[in-house]
Amino acid sequence: MTAEPKNISTTEPAAATPPRTKIIRAVLGVVVVIAALVGLYYFIHSFYYESTDDAFVEGHVVTIGTKLSNTVQDVLIDDNYEVKKGQLLVQIDPRDYQVQLDSAQANYDKTKSDFDRNVALANSRAISQADLDAARGTFDVAKAALDQAKLNMEYTRITAPFDGRITRKAVEPGDYIQTGQTLFSIVPHDIWVTANFKETQLTYMQPGQPVTIHIDAFPGKTFKGHVDSIQSGTGARFSLLPAENATGNYVKVVQRVPVKIRFDESPEVQAAFAPGLSVVPEVKISAKQGDADFVVPPNHLLQ
Repeated sequence: MTAEPKNISTTEPAAATPPRTKIIRAVLGVVVVIAALVGLYYFIHSFYYESTDDAFVEGHVVTIGTKLSNTVQDVLIDDNYEVKKGQLLVQIDPRDYQVQLDSAQANYDKTKSDFDRNVALANSRAISQADLDAARGTFDVAKAALDQAKLNMEYTRITAPFDGRITRKAVEPGDYIQTGQTLFSIVPHDIWVTANFKETQLTYMQPGQPVTIHIDAFPGKTFKGHVDSIQSGTGARFSLLPAENATGNYVKVVQRVPVKIRFDESPEVQAAFAPGLSVVPEVKISAKQGDADFVVPPNHLLQ
């Protein structure tokens, strides 16, 4: 007896989705959600803050020279030295000026004695008024020469006019220096940030608004400041060759306006900042007068 063959189904079951594909889809979904949230954050953030990477730390650089032509006796500084106001920095050989001072002092003493005697004689009418006037003139010239000799002695001592840091030192002991020659520069600790914002970013910007400052030299750290003032003119307007838009073809370019930002940090912290450092400031344009973080600048811009 022959057995009947069994019916064998030729239909294959649907292939199951590999677990790896599910994981990839889930990861992509999470990435899309995160990207959307980050984009939403920056979109909302742009309504309250303005930022630019076209910003730098600025400060005064004061060149120090000499009023005398003579030999340098001693140099008490070096590059990047911290100095205090009144500190002796360079000593010029004072011997020639000491001789001039002694001579001027002796001449002054003599002419003063002569003048005092002539005053007494004039009171007794022993000499004429013309003789007294001549003696007074001689005395005044001697006094002026003495004052100049004292000034020259003071000029032999070059001292710091304010606290700061030495830069670009160009003087050594034994150098013969000329009147007006630059010996070095001093950078005071009074620094600020100049941020060149686009003109379209200035609509709601005003002095006193708080600023968060990021300095490239100090990654991961933030510093506080506030808008001090906004320049009355674009940077291009004060350039060496301002654009002349009345001739030729005109292409509109968004202008940038320098904004001065002051640090709110302590002087000790600001001493670590140097002019020229790259900065990314972020101005809170939503801040108004009366807010806790709003700083009223000492000028007339908010009057």
